[in-house]
Amino acid sequence: MKHARRFVAGTLAAGALALSLTGCGDSADSSGRLGRTTQGTESASKDPKGSKDPKGADAAGPSAPATPAPGGAGDEAYRKWGLTAPLAYAPKPAQKPQIPKAAPGKVPVIDRIPVPAGEKVVFLTFDDGAEKDPEFLKMAADLKLPISMFLTHSVASADYGHFEKLRDNGSGSTINNHTLTHPNLRTLSFAAQKKEICGQQDHLQQRFGTRPPLFRPPFGNYNDDTLRAASECGVSSLVLWRVSMQINNFQYAEGSALHPGDIVLAHFRGPAELKGTTETQMTTRMLQRIQEQGYRIGRLEDYL
Repeated sequence: MKHARRFVAGTLAAGALALSLTGCGDSADSSGRLGRTTQGTESASKDPKGSKDPKGADAAGPSAPATPAPGGAGDEAYRKWGLTAPLAYAPKPAQKPQIPKAAPGKVPVIDRIPVPAGEKVVFLTFDDGAEKDPEFLKMAADLKLPISMFLTHSVASADYGHFEKLRDNGSGSTINNHTLTHPNLRTLSFAAQKKEICGQQDHLQQRFGTRPPLFRPPFGNYNDDTLRAASECGVSSLVLWRVSMQINNFQYAEGSALHPGDIVLAHFRGPAELKGTTETQMTTRMLQRIQEQGYRIGRLEDYL
C-alpha cells in the first residue's frame, strides 16, 4: 500500500501539471505529461460543450441524484454560466470517512477521499492565485461552488481580498496553504521546507484569522521532510489529486473517467495561460464534465 501511494504521488508529481509562479505550468495544456497512464487529455475534444463518454459515465456506479443540496445554486444560475442542468451537491456526511493515519510526527497524504462505494462525489480545488477574475467571483457565488483554495503567497498576496470574497460568498469555500514561493520542496532542506510552509501558515493566519489545516506541495512533490515540516507547522493533511482540469477536458492519473472521491485540481488562471480561454469558461467546461459523468460536488473539508 505504501509503495502504491508513492507510485501515485510520483506519477502526479511528474506531470498532472508543471507549476510556475504565474499559474502552475509553462502551458495549461500538459497533455502527455502523465505518461502512459494518462488518458482524456486536450486532444480528446475541442468542443466546449463536450460529449458524454458512456463508459466514463457509468464506470463508478449509478448516477447520483441531480438535485442541488439546500443552500446550493439558484434555479436559474446554472443557465447563466453555460450549464444545461443544475449542479448536484453532496450533503455533509453524517460521519467522516476513515483516513489512514500517518507515522508519528508526520501528516497523512491524501489523493482521493475514501467515500462509500457508488457514492459519486468529487471535490474542487484551485491552486496558486495568480488570476483574480471578478467574473469568476460572480460565477462561484451564483453557483455556490465549494472550492478548497491552495494559495501561494508570492502570487496571491497582491490581492488576498479577492480570495476572501470567494471564501465568504456562502459556498463554504476555504483557504489553504500552497507555500510562500512555490518551490520544488524535494530540492530543499528540512529547514527551508519548514520556512516555506510555516511562513505561509503565518501569512494566512494573519490575513484571514485562521491557520489552514490543509497543505498542497507545489508540483505534488514532497518527501519525508515535507511531511515532518507540515506537521510542525500545524497542518493536518497533505492534499494531492487524481484528476487535473486543462482547458477543455480532464487529465486522469488513472483510467479515463472520474472515480468516487476524486480530488480535482484546477488553477486560478487567465487567458494568457489558457490559450485565450477565461477562468469562467474553463470552469464551465470542468463542471460540464462532472455532470456528464453523473457526479455530485462535495466540500472537501466536510470529509477530512
